[in-house]
Amino acid sequence: MKRVVITGVGIVSPVGSSLTRFWDNIRQGKHGIRPITSFDTTDFPVKVAGEVPDFDPSLSMTRQELRKTDLYCQYALEAARQAIEDCGSRFQDCKAHRLGVYVGTGIGGMHTLEQEHDVFRQKGARRVSPLAIPKLISNMASGLLSIRYGFRGPSFNISSACASSTNAVGEAFLALRDGRMDACLAGGTEACVTAYTLSGFANMRALATSADPDRASIPFDKERNGFVMGEGAGVLVLEEMEHAIKRGAPIYAEIAGYGATSDTYHITSPDPSGEAYAEAMRSACEDAGITTDQVDYINAHGTSTPMNDACETQAIKKAFGDRAKELLISSTKSMTGHMLGAAGAVETIISALALKDSFVPMTVGYQVPDEACDLNYVTGGGIQKDIQYALTNSAGFGGHNAVLCLKKFVHA
Repeated sequence: MKRVVITGVGIVSPVGSSLTRFWDNIRQGKHGIRPITSFDTTDFPVKVAGEVPDFDPSLSMTRQELRKTDLYCQYALEAARQAIEDCGSRFQDCKAHRLGVYVGTGIGGMHTLEQEHDVFRQKGARRVSPLAIPKLISNMASGLLSIRYGFRGPSFNISSACASSTNAVGEAFLALRDGRMDACLAGGTEACVTAYTLSGFANMRALATSADPDRASIPFDKERNGFVMGEGAGVLVLEEMEHAIKRGAPIYAEIAGYGATSDTYHITSPDPSGEAYAEAMRSACEDAGITTDQVDYINAHGTSTPMNDACETQAIKKAFGDRAKELLISSTKSMTGHMLGAAGAVETIISALALKDSFVPMTVGYQVPDEACDLNYVTGGGIQKDIQYALTNSAGFGGHNAVLCLKKFVHA
């Protein structure tokens, strides 16, 4: 089997839309939760979100392209542009059919769906844009990246709710490890800070109702009462290791293992037993050829909902046994908010940087301990520490669990 490494990353997020700014803010424990600006929240139960404050689509798109794409695709195109530039290659030495694109999204083009539905209701069927469907369908981000970069291998959208981009990176990893691909763009994108989308999540009582940005996204804190919607994109360049070394590529980390399971429990609630989630963590370690004793750090799903954080804590205990309390654990959603289908890719980038820089980011905003969440959540500031293996966890509505195992890369 081939070894797979991360050679480029691109990011659009509430805490920065360049790798340098993003990682600096994560290291400093600065969150990107702010009062919502994209719509009037006067009569709305949710007041804050993780909006992208500094997005410049002109960096990656022309005006004509902008008119033909939904915001979620614009985020993906910009993150991919950064990732390709970062890796230093457009892979013209590879056969085009051995270059793939795997981009997850949980929902797709909600801005287009809402806008065009308003047109339909107010002006009639003939006024709906002929671009409405290609703008809103959830495969279009991966399709546009394939078109832009000439990658003629598999071009997939994986949609497994909040596990989407972890699954996307995992499936790209498998294709590369099996020798079917030489390089892939993999990641996720989401643009769901809209009144309609937040109404749906708010009415199912999934969103935080705190108007205080510092006490809204507070994973594992006893006073948590829901997640904070985030948006943006994370795209990684995954490459077969020997090819990357031969061309002198920068290498952030190695992807060593991948596990995916299903709770078979409920459409929105995680399984309180944590058994399937624990199995995903064990499977990722087994796939990487390590034991759970070798894991140093977990970037938790940690959404800040009462059920998720307690259930994930239980799952970690089942997977790691007595060693669970020794692990360094953090939820970086405390800084980015919950980026839904983009969350897993962004957290994979964070985990890779944590390995590369020997730095474990903190869970910000944590104040009140919860007896149901009694592990080491790294709450007093980031920790400078050499770590060799990290897991990044994701879970989604419908019972989807996905876990990646990343390994510190050391040149021989």
